[in-house]
Amino acid sequence: MKMVLIIFAINIVYVTFFTVRMILTLKGYRYFAAAVSMVEVVIYVVGLGLVLDSLDQIQNLIAYAVGYGCGVIIGTKIEEKMALGYITVNVITADVNHRLPKLLRERGYGVTDWSANGLDGDRSAMQILTPRKYELKLYATIQEIDPKAFIIAYEAKTIHGGFWVKTVKKGKLFK
Repeated sequence: MKMVLIIFAINIVYVTFFTVRMILTLKGYRYFAAAVSMVEVVIYVVGLGLVLDSLDQIQNLIAYAVGYGCGVIIGTKIEEKMALGYITVNVITADVNHRLPKLLRERGYGVTDWSANGLDGDRSAMQILTPRKYELKLYATIQEIDPKAFIIAYEAKTIHGGFWVKTVKKGKLFK
């Protein structure tokens, strides 16, 4: 039973490192990802070695598999907390008086807005850029001001130019 718990724990740690390393790689943090991978591979070799030494013990293989699944969940939870990168949020609202863009700008968000047409008439469309760590706060703010707003979000891969980028680089966003 002790070996099952050890294999389970090792695989949780290994796959958590694997998941975080993969996300760091995709986000462009290659050197940090390389450092994480060195720890990851040591944990992997130890865990796999324990399982391969006792392939006749099915409970060890099951512990390995369950630990793997748990590691994916824990790794993605850690990534959510790290909240690396930026998101772009597109919002469409029936508020044609431009109240929502103005209130969002007052709260520190970079907003570009324009007039749009929808199925039921005139609309206001806007594009908002924000660090991922403020994503949920932004959604809550939009819902508070306009509960019927249509929201689409996606990850911003490259950002260049504009007042907002300068503000982020100076560390003055939302202060």
